[in-house]
Amino acid sequence: MSDRNIYLDHSATTPVRPEVIEAMMPYFNQRYGNPSSIYSIGRDSKKAIEEARQTVAGAIGAQPREIFFTGSGTEADNWALKGAALANQQKGKHIITTSIEHHAVLHTCQYLERNGFEVTYLPVDIDGLITPEQVKAAIRPDTILISIMFANNEIGTIQPIAEIGKIAKEKGIIFHTDAVQAMGNVSIDVEGMNIDMLSMSAHKFYGPKGIGVLYVKKGVKQSYFIHGGAQERGRRAGTENVPAIVGMAKALEIAIANMDNYNQKLTALRDRTIREIEEKIPFVKLNGHRKDRLPGNVNFSFDFIEGESLLLLLDMKGIAASSGSACTSGSLDPSHVLLAIGLPHETAHGSLRISFGEENTDADVDYLMEVLPGIVQRLREMSPLYEAHCKQQETQVTV
Repeated sequence: MSDRNIYLDHSATTPVRPEVIEAMMPYFNQRYGNPSSIYSIGRDSKKAIEEARQTVAGAIGAQPREIFFTGSGTEADNWALKGAALANQQKGKHIITTSIEHHAVLHTCQYLERNGFEVTYLPVDIDGLITPEQVKAAIRPDTILISIMFANNEIGTIQPIAEIGKIAKEKGIIFHTDAVQAMGNVSIDVEGMNIDMLSMSAHKFYGPKGIGVLYVKKGVKQSYFIHGGAQERGRRAGTENVPAIVGMAKALEIAIANMDNYNQKLTALRDRTIREIEEKIPFVKLNGHRKDRLPGNVNFSFDFIEGESLLLLLDMKGIAASSGSACTSGSLDPSHVLLAIGLPHETAHGSLRISFGEENTDADVDYLMEVLPGIVQRLREMSPLYEAHCKQQETQVTV
């Protein structure tokens, strides 16, 4: 095992910033009052929540009353789809989404299908993109909801959200975007982009785990999600996670303030890594759009190898990366995203996702490129498919 410790999986989660931890700490053991209580220590907690709500709203151009705190991005996606579908089903039962959404959206859509709704899953092109024209063509008289992720969690492709939002607005259809990966990496203006609902999660931008947000534009018809108390204006019951809410707001405030420098740094690391992998390792394919992608995202498929073995050998060298979504890392099935962009099963199994963060440096890329080519070659030498390919190449050269 290596004594190195290089973390290259920021799309899965990020460390919590020291400033965020510092902001959270008083709400664990000093200002710990229940926000629903009327005495001063409870009012302090309530004030902290409302200040956090204002910070989050300002980050996306929303109004504070349009921000609802949830337990995760997954919960926000579930609430967005189920809540809008149930509240608007008298208008129709047709939903439009894509084939590469996070499972928080896909599985929710499948649940809705089992309960009488119809869902159109738009196919993507080889880069993982859909077009506004595709969305427009899929709209029916009974379409009530369009849900398109802002940026893909595996291949990093960024969708034309503003154009899709414009179409949805013109047709009077609710438009939701899963912005869990985009938040903190991409500038988002919900009014300018005609976004009616948006999901985000704090642990993707150096905040704590277990806290998310659903933005719901004023006037959008939405059903209540968790019944019980009057928290979140009665829509999502349960005592608020005050430390996490405070931490999320602090993390987002820092992310927005530092976004330009952060993106410039990550884009440079990303582009260098893509260039060097393509130069130094044969039989590889970059997955996702080459330019319209998240600044820190690199996703490659390597022919003739198996992704899990690649990850284990990288881990032995002190490098933490992934083969796709952290939420499905225990599955033996190939990525639905990579299959959707047209990769065959055997190629999809050989994928590697690298996602950079603010602590990464050029030295990390130096080390990655020092060890990665050798690991790939070692695994290929163990592959009967690679051996057969080499023999075929030799035969063609001889002929």
